[in-house]
Parts: sequence; C-alpha cells; structure tokens
Amino acid sequence: MSDADTFAFIIHPIDPKSDVARKYPLLGKVLSEGQINFFSRFFPPVYISEISGMRSAATGREARGWFIACPFTPKTMLSLPVETVYRKIVACGHMAERLGARILGLGAYTSVVGDAGETIARRLSIPVTTGDAYTVYMAVAAVREAAHRMGLSMDESTAAVVGATGVIGRVCAQILAREVPELILIGRRPEMLAEVHAQCSGQRARVRSGTDLNALGEADLVLTVTSATTAVIEPEHLKPGAVVCDVARPRDVARRVAEVRDDVLVIDGGMVEVPGPVDFGFDFGFPPGKAYACMAETMALALEGRYEDYSVGKQITLAQVEEIGVIAARHGFRLSGFRSFERVVIDAQIAAVRERARRA
Repeated sequence: MSDADTFAFIIHPIDPKSDVARKYPLLGKVLSEGQINFFSRFFPPVYISEISGMRSAATGREARGWFIACPFTPKTMLSLPVETVYRKIVACGHMAERLGARILGLGAYTSVVGDAGETIARRLSIPVTTGDAYTVYMAVAAVREAAHRMGLSMDESTAAVVGATGVIGRVCAQILAREVPELILIGRRPEMLAEVHAQCSGQRARVRSGTDLNALGEADLVLTVTSATTAVIEPEHLKPGAVVCDVARPRDVARRVAEVRDDVLVIDGGMVEVPGPVDFGFDFGFPPGKAYACMAETMALALEGRYEDYSVGKQITLAQVEEIGVIAARHGFRLSGFRSFERVVIDAQIAAVRERARRA
C-alpha cells in the first residue's frame, strides 16, 4: 500500500435513468427504471473515475482518489436482504483497496444501510466514513447562510427538522436548539422522537415534536433529512418565505414545490468548494470544483492523514461535527453557494423569492 494520501468514494444511482446515463448513455436511454432496478442486482462494482488535483490550503499536500459505483438503486437496496447489500458494498471496498485507497467514503444510501457502515468497516482492511459529521456541519452552515440571504434572523426564527430521529437529523436538531427560539422536531417514531426531544431540551429553543408534517406551516427554517425513497414535503406544507434545506438523497422535497411555490427558497444541503484544481473525472451533477459534504469529509480526512473509521454507526457526536469542521476549514474546504433541483441558485433568485414572500 502506498503512503500517499488516497481515498475512494462510493456513489450509486439515485435517479436511475439519468444517473446511469451519466456513465452509460445508451443504457440510460433504452432501459426503463424498472429494468435498471432489476438488472442492477447482477452488476458488479463499477470503476467510475480517478480524482486528481485536490490540494490542501494548509500544507500544499495533494491527495488523489477514485469514484466507485455500487450499482444498486435505493429501491433495490431496500428490497434486498441487508446481507446481500453488505456484500455488494464490501466488494466496492475491495476494489478501493486494490486501487490503493487508504480510506473509503460511503455515499448516499450506502451510508445508511443496516448499521450505518459498522459492518462494512469490520469487513474491510481500510477505514470507513459515511461523511455524516461534515454533512451535519455543512447543512447547518447552509441554513444559517440561506436565512441571512433571505433576511431571516436565527435569533427570531422557528426552525424544524424533518427526520429528526435519524443519524444526521438528530445532531442537526441539537445544534439548532442552541440557536433558535422555537424548534419543531418531526419524525415517524414517537418513542425515538421523545429521546431527541430530551436531547434538545434545556438549550435556547422551546422544543415541540410530532409526526405531522403540517406543523411545517409554522417554520421559517426547515432542515429535512429523512431516509424516504420518495418526496415527503409538498407545497401545502410550507409557509411563504420559508427556507428549506434538503439534505436527503433521494430528495425529501417534491419537485412540485419548485414548480408552484415561488415564495419559498429550497436548497440542497450546501455545495462544498474543494481546495486545489480538482478534477473529478466524472460529472455527478455539480459545477467544477464542488462536492457534496459527505465526499468532502472523506477527502479532508485523507489530507489530514486521519486514516481511521470516522462517521460510522448511528451515533454521530457534536464533538465529531465540530472537529471535522475545523479539519476541513484548515485544508480549504468551505461552503460555496446553493443548488436547488440540479440548478445553481443565484442572488437574483433569492431576492425574487424574498419579494414574493413579502407580498404573500
């Protein structure tokens, strides 16, 4: 194994037809979504590209990596026995080991299957991270920045976390409980909601919790991060002027929100600018030089030389979130604009949303 700073990151098709078409244009065109879901069960791991040009702002040291695709879609992962999914992800990990990667990042649904990376980590000889800690860090940073641009003060806003009982939602809720006066927690399991409610209580926010999405009608700021395979937030759930940060993949916010609610600002979990003239060798839908936070965590750990399991399991701590924020900032990773439904959000759009919300 080389002593160079190296990593690998597992991606997988989320929107089956369009994502498959990024690598195999003909297959994406001729196969139906159902056919892709079926045939993906029999595909081996797929080498996607080499990642080069990433350079630490602190040390000048470079790292290189690789994208590897797990062929399963979210629906396939949910329909198969968890052991079958584990074996496929571990096979991707073995490909990463052969390439020379010294740490492996689990992207999207590969990070939530079963025990959130613990089994995968035990079965591989290289460490693993889900990227969840930096995803939390950047999601909250994106909410703060979007609120500022919409003229909303965190000190006076009601925030809501949808999927508050999940790995990411739970920690996001704890951070927001320190910063807003009102916090609404929404989840599907009341007993787990009660646990998160207790963790958030005693901070600045008055905390409420429940299972009804209609409570979002009171929220100025919404952070949503469920593990649903279809959208859960519809246009009628949101108040005019709301900021909605959708961290989930597949996304939680219905596309219809963008089509009929021009008085709310919907953003993805925040784009991260990667330090150095990085070349991903593959178009995963972001502008050049930008990455998802979960990808950035894997890269930052490689630049830091932290070759150990990091965001693994279902309990991410505030200390981990704060630590990875410091590590990533030192190497030059930072929040870099917003995206919404595959499009970059520009300042003029935000100003237009603010004006329409004011009229409403």
